Order: sequence, then C-alpha cells, then structure tokens
Amino acid sequence: MDIIGYERGEDGVVLLTMDDPARSANTMNAAFTEALAATVERLYAEKDDITGVILTSAKKTFFAGGDLELLGRIGPDEAADVMRSTTFIKDLLRRLETLGRPVVAAINGSALGGGLELALACHRRIVADDARIEIGFPEVTLGLLPGAGGVVRTVRMLGITEALTQVLLKGQRHRPAKALQAGLVHSVVPAGELISRARDWIAANPGAVQPWDVPGYKIPGGTPSSPAFAANLPAFPATLRKELKGAPYPAPRNILCAAVEGAQVDLATAFTIEGRYFVELATGQVAKNMIKAFFFDLQAANARGSASVTFDKVAVLGAGMMGAAIAYVCAKAGLDVVLKDVTLEAAQRGKAYAESRRHDQALLDRITPTAEIADLAGADLVIEAVFEDPGLKHKVFAEIEDVVAPGALLCTNTSTLPISVLAEGVRRRDGFVGLHFFSPVDKMPLVEVIRGAETSDDTLDKALAVVRLLKKTPIVVNDSRGFFTSRVIGTFTLEALRMLAEGVAAVSIEQASLQAGYPAPVLQLLDELTLTLPQKIRTASAAAIVAAGGTWTPSPADILIDRMVDEFARPGRSGGAGFYEYTDGKRTALWPGLREHFQRPDAGVPFADMQERMLFAEAIESVKCLDEGVLTTVADANVGSILGIGFPGWTGGVLQYINQYDGGLPGFIARARELADRYGDRFTPPPLLLAKSDRGETFV
Repeated sequence: MDIIGYERGEDGVVLLTMDDPARSANTMNAAFTEALAATVERLYAEKDDITGVILTSAKKTFFAGGDLELLGRIGPDEAADVMRSTTFIKDLLRRLETLGRPVVAAINGSALGGGLELALACHRRIVADDARIEIGFPEVTLGLLPGAGGVVRTVRMLGITEALTQVLLKGQRHRPAKALQAGLVHSVVPAGELISRARDWIAANPGAVQPWDVPGYKIPGGTPSSPAFAANLPAFPATLRKELKGAPYPAPRNILCAAVEGAQVDLATAFTIEGRYFVELATGQVAKNMIKAFFFDLQAANARGSASVTFDKVAVLGAGMMGAAIAYVCAKAGLDVVLKDVTLEAAQRGKAYAESRRHDQALLDRITPTAEIADLAGADLVIEAVFEDPGLKHKVFAEIEDVVAPGALLCTNTSTLPISVLAEGVRRRDGFVGLHFFSPVDKMPLVEVIRGAETSDDTLDKALAVVRLLKKTPIVVNDSRGFFTSRVIGTFTLEALRMLAEGVAAVSIEQASLQAGYPAPVLQLLDELTLTLPQKIRTASAAAIVAAGGTWTPSPADILIDRMVDEFARPGRSGGAGFYEYTDGKRTALWPGLREHFQRPDAGVPFADMQERMLFAEAIESVKCLDEGVLTTVADANVGSILGIGFPGWTGGVLQYINQYDGGLPGFIARARELADRYGDRFTPPPLLLAKSDRGETFV
C-alpha cells in the first residue's frame, strides 16, 4: 500500500489519500517525506491533465504531525541535518501551493501540528462537522514551534497579533466551529460531503492561489515597519516575559521572534528564519523533556487499566468543597449522582457548585442532593469526600456499606491518610481504593489512584476506569502516608520555609520558585493550603514518633510555622492573613512583618541555590518513593509531579529532571552533595540514585 494514494478522476481532480501502512496515524517521518516528494513530482509531471488536487486521509486523524520519537532523540550535533530536512519539507509544501492548480485540504480528522501545516499549504481548507476533530498548533506545549511553515503562513494569513495569541503561543486546539471562527479553515461541512464539496470548489476556482502570492498582498494588521503596529510591538516581549515569569521555556520566545522577524522579509527568507528557530528548539533539551512528559509519559499513564465498565449510580459522600466538585465532574461525565451530607441544606449547597457553572438543566438533573442514607440504595460507585479524619471516614462507610450495591466500588478521597488504615472501616477491603482528586477538581487533570494493602487487581482496574470516565489522567501509587504527591510537594514547601527561617528575603524565595518554573510562588501556595495543615500533619507525625519511643525536635521551619499561626495569627488566605496581606479576600502584597521578624542580611544563599534546593528536594524524595515501592513507574512520577503538584513542566518531571541535569545522573549527584554540605543531609543522594549512576542507567 502506498503512503499517499494517488487517484485521478475523469474530471481531472487528483485525490491524494494519506495512509501510512506502518503507523496508526500519519506522521511527518522520513517515509512520508519521501512519498510526498514523489507525489509532488508526479503532480508536476501530469499537471496538464490535472484540474485540481484534494488532500485527505484514510486514518481517523487527518495528520498527527511530526515524528516525536525522532524529535526526542536528535541532538545539537544534528542541527544541520534537521535544518536540511525541514527546509526540504517546506520546499515540497511550497511547490504544492504553487502548482498552478487549486489544492483543497479535505480534513476528515484532527489536524494538529504538521497536519495543520499541510492544510495551510492548500488553497482551501474544508473540515468535517465532527466535534471530535481538533485543529491547531500544540507544538509550544512540547517545547517546539511549527517548523514546516506554520508560523510563516499563519502570520501572513491572520496577522502577527492574531497568529500569536489565537494559534501559536498558547497551543490552542480548536474544534471545527472555533477553527472556522479563528480563520484556520474556510468551511465546516457534513463529513459525507467533504470530497464532493472539495470538487465543487475546485471547479469554481480554477485559478486559485494563496493570498500571500497575490501581488500587493499585505499582512493583516501590519508589520513591524507599519507605524501603528510598531507602536505596540514593545509590549509583545514584555507581556511574554510577564507570563513566563522568568521560567526557562524557550519555545514561546522563539515563536515570537520567528513571527515578528519573518513578517519583515520575503516568504523564502521567513521560512529560513522559522527553520533556524525550530532547529534550536528541536535539538535542545527542554523539548526532549517536554515531549517525554507530555506525550510519551502521559500516554503511558492514560493507558493504564483495561476495565471498560459503566456505573448506574454514584454516591458522593460529603458535599463540601471537594465532594461538591467531584459530584459535578461525575455529572458532567454523564453519571447519575446522589450527593449526600448530614443535612439536606448542606447537600443542596453542594449542588449549587454545579449550578454556579451555568450548565444545562440535564446535567443538573443528574445530581440529587440528600441527607437520607436510604437514597444511596443501589449505588455501584461510592466516592467519599468528608474531612481528613479516619474516625469520621470509618463512620461514613459503616453507615452506607449495607445500603449500596453489594459489589460497589468503594473509593475514598484523601491526600494523606493511609488507605489501609481507612479500609479498616469497611468489611469488603478488597473493594476499597483511594482516589486523590486535586483542587479545583473540575480543572485539575490528575487523579492519584492509591492501592491499599488489600485492594484487589479488579478494584484497581475499576478505579482506573472511573478516572477515564471522568476524562482525567491517573497515576497509580502504593499506600503510605502522603502517598506520592502530598509527600513530595511537602518537601518543596518545607524547603521554602527553611530558607525563610534562615533569613532569606521572602521576595527572593518567591522569585526563585517562579524562575525555576513553578506555576505559583511557593509562599503564595502555602497561604492557599493554609499553615494549619502542615502544622496538624507535623503534630500527628511527632506524636507517632514519640509513641513509638523515639524523640522529636522541631526544625526551624516548624518553629516558623508555629510563630506565624500562634504568635502572629497568620494561618493563610482562609484566615485573612498569611505570608501575604489580603483586602476583601484579595491578595495584595507580602506581609512586611516577614522582613522585620525573619529576614537577615547575612543569609547569603545564592539565587541558584534557592531554585535548586526546591527542585532537588522534590526530585530526591521522588527517588525515595520509587525505591520504597510507593511509585511503580517513572512515567507516573513525571506525569504526577507536573499535573498534580506543579513541578516545572520544562524539566519533564521529577525523575526526568535528574536524567537531564548537566552531566546526567553523575552531575546531579555531585550537585546534590554540594547542597548537602551547605544545607543539610536531606540532599544526600539516596542509594537507588547512586546505584543507577554506577550502572550507567537513567530513570526510564
């Protein structure tokens, strides 16, 4: 079978059907490039007998984009080869759009990345009216930019501002109607009419050319040499810097440069400029990290579990913030939900969460608030979301276990409490599993699935099916206090508190966390979590140590928390005061008392050390989780750290951060020892890390 089928009809229209027999989706690999080159040569050879060209796909997707396996391997020494190959592809697409015959993209499935670049090289883009189809350039989310003419063509088609904000810088994926609105396609038609509509357009437009090939064509909105546009140009890099907060993401900068610089020159030169910025990213480390995390590791996490089960009735126990949001996402997924609390009024307040989202009545009708245990009869999925108190959770399950369906899946939403301890509150412990949702539930894409000591394989499989039904990504961890995410993020926040206790300026700590790539500054995060939470966790841990016959001494960070809560009455945002000041519930500025009570001029912690203390603390703790069997896969560690607790995406995740550190594992180990010498034994490289380094291995 040919990779690109070639069929010329009696009307002279050539139907090109992309169908790589070696792949489930068409990608911009060497075989496809070779096939495209041969196809373009044939079109030119038979040009006199051709009236037009239709490009479509035999796959479920139109075209999946670049070959990410290849892009994940190429290094700086291959830059010249990458430049040659991308230039060759762009030359082929340029020849296609200057064939002298109308070319139509009949988009029957998603056209992302290279798929959209193929379509943009056609004179007309017609897409099937199918809500599953996505169109856009997600390259920036993988640390890349569209390297086959995507930047150049979108800028010339939409203008610099629209191309950057609506297509390139955010990696938006548009459904057909939105793609039409954004100007990426020309029409949306019933799927069965794609080819006939394409033929009709070819017949009506025999002299079609690209807009930028029309003499006198001007880029919409102007170029940097246009006075009106030039006046606004300085705001672009300033806005981008504000959004990135100094984090090391090179792709947005390169996209901006390629767009602005390319708009000032002829088409061929613009393609060269785009190519150079693409090569810099494609051969760099950040793109490799992001490709691994956001494609391969994410794909591995989403592939977990094989059960394909449905649930007739979901019982959500507890209508507080978490329970209300869980009920909402269940209803949004099409499940019927009974939302129970101790009073009907409390349950109704929980349903109000869904009502505040302004969804259709059908969704709201799927949520039934109640205070009656009898209303849970027959529920085959139970998700408990009451306060983090083992006694309360035991009581809640004891009340409902004989009411719900005999084989119901019993799930507890908890961020720290051991699942095996909570399972003591039910008789059927093999059917009990942890589902750790992250707040806000409707926005956070991750669910940590926690397997207790007696959780069965079947129960775990069903729990993964629940996560898939809710359209979220699961990671699977084994039971322990704090599991993976809560345990690891605790080291991040604790390190910030240690630095503050050492006298480091709060503003410097906040900047260090932002410029390391964390999505929110660490002290701001602590305010959101409230300082009473780590205080309670520490008190419980200390009590357990003492009860076991050990001794416990508070750390400087513990003392700082106690002073903030007990001495200064600043427990966090919910208490109206924390590391930040709040007016009418809105954060205003860092509390001046931090400078007065904690900051010392002799703190002397280098800025790079501030950043790496936070990054290394989480990475080292993750290695320990893997060594202890809390984590079972490297992919779960990387995906969970980014999607669940905000580890910087440019790193590729907590374990990929170690892999990619300068010098690899040996380089990370050497730096960890430096930090241990300066700041404490917690940075001492754990045995698993040392063993892997000695064997020349990485975390895969």
